[in-house]
Amino acid sequence: MASVTASQPPKVATEQAPAERPPGRRRPRRFRRRLRTRIILSFLLLGTGLTALFAFLTDYARQRVESQLVEDVMNRNINEYARRFYIDPTRNPDLPVQQMYGRVVRRPDFEQLRRDEPDWYELPDGIHNIVGRDEDGEPFAYKLAVRKTPDEWFFLAYDMTQALRGEAQLKRALFASLVLFSALSWLIGWWSASRVMRPVTELAARLRAYRGSSQPKKLAPHFPEDEVGQLAEALDDYATRLTEVVQRDREFNADVSHELRTPLAVIKGAVELLLSRPDLDERTRARLLRIQRAEQQCSDLIGSLLLLSRNERGQGHSDVARVAEQLLDSHRAQLGGKPLELRLEGEPGLVIEAPEAALAVALGNLVGNAVKYTPAGEVVVRLLADGVQVVDTGPGLSEEDAARLFQRGYRGTHAGHSQGAGIGLSIVGRLCDLYGWEVKVRPRQDGNSGVVATLSFGSAPLDDQD
Repeated sequence: MASVTASQPPKVATEQAPAERPPGRRRPRRFRRRLRTRIILSFLLLGTGLTALFAFLTDYARQRVESQLVEDVMNRNINEYARRFYIDPTRNPDLPVQQMYGRVVRRPDFEQLRRDEPDWYELPDGIHNIVGRDEDGEPFAYKLAVRKTPDEWFFLAYDMTQALRGEAQLKRALFASLVLFSALSWLIGWWSASRVMRPVTELAARLRAYRGSSQPKKLAPHFPEDEVGQLAEALDDYATRLTEVVQRDREFNADVSHELRTPLAVIKGAVELLLSRPDLDERTRARLLRIQRAEQQCSDLIGSLLLLSRNERGQGHSDVARVAEQLLDSHRAQLGGKPLELRLEGEPGLVIEAPEAALAVALGNLVGNAVKYTPAGEVVVRLLADGVQVVDTGPGLSEEDAARLFQRGYRGTHAGHSQGAGIGLSIVGRLCDLYGWEVKVRPRQDGNSGVVATLSFGSAPLDDQD
């Protein structure tokens, strides 16, 4: 069966179907949505998809059945039309269906048909769909059955204009149904998502309410034995095991701190007692002072690590210049014959709200690294308005080192065979997170080799605040 565009007799203007536009390309975007929104969208898409599929199949089945029935009727009637014509060729045969229009063209009139109805003239035998617009601009549609013999051509047209209007009404009704069922699907999805997500929301609210509690309460008794209840039981089990781990960790840290502080206290007392003797020679006094500084560094480190394990800030005030000078004195005593100058620059007076132990550990690691990796030259500790810088003349810093320097266990490319486990700067980073400080390590920008480590305290000095 062919489909063409022609005029309804009498002759009328035809209309070309407009070319379809290629669909525009949309760049796909990805969004992170809440679970409730995903459930609602799932219902909406399912309802809209099923309704659209049902509407499409309904319209397709209607068109298919209607077209098949009409074509069967036209095939039977054109044969009957031809049979009645041959019974009495002098008159136009009567049609059994009122909606049909019949026409017989004899051989002498073939050329006249070519001029009047060129579309009909070219049509082969069969059933054809004809659509167009009449002289008033109204759309029309009809099916045309064609039977051609050497002497006569038979044309039988069946008016489909009313069927076309009915099809348009049906499509409008199907579209309205699609909109209605889509809205209904959205409402059902919203209601279902609220019912489904209510226990999950309650579980999240109870978890937030237990925040900060050292001994969280059980969640499972508040929920039925369904999937959310199983999730609550799993969270209870995880919370119990996590609490046990934290408790063991705290006990271990407290025990280690106590056991280490005891021998350090003995060392400290013995050193102070020895330093009080008036008959000490200078070499012995220097060694005892070195032991005293090492004991103080160990005590500061133990205190800082204990605070880090508890995630607690220590109380106290620290004079940055005084702590920096003590660190430089300590490292000067350990230089030996290394050609390295250690000096302090800047105006003193910066006092921060943090214990000296934490400041000594953070700044001491920066100064220690500068001293360790600078074979010759100088290490300068520069006091700033709200921080401190450690500048060295060492081999510098690579991009890989700058990106991974504060990772636990990472040792730079210039570490070589030097001692150390690569956790010093990791401790500095953790202390900065605890106290709200900021640490940066970057190559020098003045054309010289070396590294600049900046420790910013992020607040004005206490003297200025007062």
